[in-house]
Parts: sequence; structure tokens; C-alpha cells
Amino acid sequence: MDGIARKLLQNDQLRQRAEAARQLLSSCTLCPRQCRVDRLAGETGICRTAAKARIASYAPHFGEEAPLVGSHGSGAIFLAGCNLCCCFCQNYGISQGDEPVQEVNAREFAAIMLELQAKGCHNINLVTPSHVVPQILEALIPALEGGLNIPLVYNCSGYESLETLALLDGVVDIYLPDAKFWEPATAARYTGAADYPQRMREALLEMHRQVGGLVIGEDGCARSGLLIRHLLMPGLLEESRAILRFIAEHLPADTYVNVMGQYHPCGRAGDFAELNDEIPLKEYRSTLEYAQKLGLTRLDQPDIERMLSILGF
Repeated sequence: MDGIARKLLQNDQLRQRAEAARQLLSSCTLCPRQCRVDRLAGETGICRTAAKARIASYAPHFGEEAPLVGSHGSGAIFLAGCNLCCCFCQNYGISQGDEPVQEVNAREFAAIMLELQAKGCHNINLVTPSHVVPQILEALIPALEGGLNIPLVYNCSGYESLETLALLDGVVDIYLPDAKFWEPATAARYTGAADYPQRMREALLEMHRQVGGLVIGEDGCARSGLLIRHLLMPGLLEESRAILRFIAEHLPADTYVNVMGQYHPCGRAGDFAELNDEIPLKEYRSTLEYAQKLGLTRLDQPDIERMLSILGF
């Protein structure tokens, strides 16, 4: 983590932010869902998470973008629950199902971060963190005191509250948001969140304001910045193009963008006939070409193994 987070710890601002975030849980307004349940009293809303973070698994992970993986992997912590709940989620059992999970307090959470760092991971990759920001901020206090010094990655759906993102300013090193849908009707159909497109657009701009473009060190590993993911979806080519236009028009041309062609029906996708297809290679290629025509200059280049996966081999 950079010096800003450590300064926030030293001048007690990190503790103050953690306390402010925790107060939001008493009538939860942490994300745009605005469930207003008392999570501190054990109530749960959309994310099915009360006062403690729930962790499904953690380990060095090699399935992310190359700047995150490096030679020793990204230190992925898969958090249970989700504030968006896409019907096609590839981690459905974790985000919305009943796979076994471990509830952790701040010190236990911190110990996991430090264990991943000790294993040589290049970063701490918080997967689906939006609904547990207070717990993350609390855990960072003992983690930093214990010597955590690798980048913190906020790997999210893009369905964020600006007020909550403000609590992370100077804390998160790398923002890794999805940019999923452009049309409110589409977002409502597949997630029940018609306001997703607007919240996602606001979040991308705020994330870039906080951390800027992706900075990669001499070792090829990301140090800080914004990395945007967009998963191509069946029948939504025009929405993909609209999202890429927004990025090209409102963010720098060298914004790091990963256009992903590996969609596969998961979760409850079978409830929607139109989601039971995969993405044709031709459509994947044409979307990359469209992004290049828009002037985007920093598109993710999948390695051979990931490319073969995209191609279906």
C-alpha cells in the first residue's frame, strides 16, 4: 500500500473512517440498494451479510489480468455475498448460494491479508468488497500495523455509492470495477438494479479521480490506478459499444480496459433464454476493433492460456 494509507493510519483518519463506515451499517446505506437494515443487530439485506465479513476462500490467484498476477499471483480474498446479485454470476454459490463461508473479525481478516503477503502475492485482491467496506477499513488497521505493504485491489461490480467510495480515497491502490450494462431495463432484468448504469458511470469517474491510470512497475506488476473490465453478453453488442464510447469520451485514451469474451451461462442464467448462448469469436474481435477505433490504446492482451479459454479450447 502507498504512503497515503499509512499516513491515514498514523493520524488516526483511517480509524475515523472505519467508525464512520460502521455507523452506516446500523441502517445500511453502504451501497445504492439502500436496504436500511440494522446489520449491527444481525439483520441482513440483499448482500446477506450482517456485522462481520464472510470469506469463502483466499489464495494466490492466477486467473486475473497479467499486471495483477505477476509471477506469484494475486492475493485473492473471495468475500461471500454481493450487493448486485447478477443472475449469471460465475461465483453464484459464493455470492448468492449456500457454499460454506467463514465469518471473520478485523484481526482475523488482517491475518489473512498478511498471510497472502507472506506467500509472495503481489497485491491483496478483495473480490466483491462493496458490501463490506466498514469491515475492510477496520481490518486494515491491524494489517498495516502488522506490516502490510502491497497494493490493495478493490475488485467490484461497479455498483457503488459515491459516499462509500469517498471513505476509500487514499486507501485503495487499484480499482478493478466491472462496467456491465448500459441500459436501465437490462440491469433491472438481470440484477433488479435499474440504477446500475448511472451508478457505474459515476463510480468509474470517481475511481479515476482517486487513483488515475494504471501504473505498472518494472517487474510488470500493477502498483496503482484504474483497470476496467467489461464482459460481453449475448445480444448486448450495442450496450458494449455504448460503454466503450463512454470510457473513450470521459476517461483518458490510455485507460486500461479488459474486454472479456468468456461469458458462459452460470447461476440462474437458465431462467433467461437469451442468456444461454456464448459469445461468438467474431463478436469479440469486432468489439476489440471498435474499441481501437474509438481511440482506446490500452486494451488487455490475454496470454495464450486465457486466449485459448476465450476461443473455447
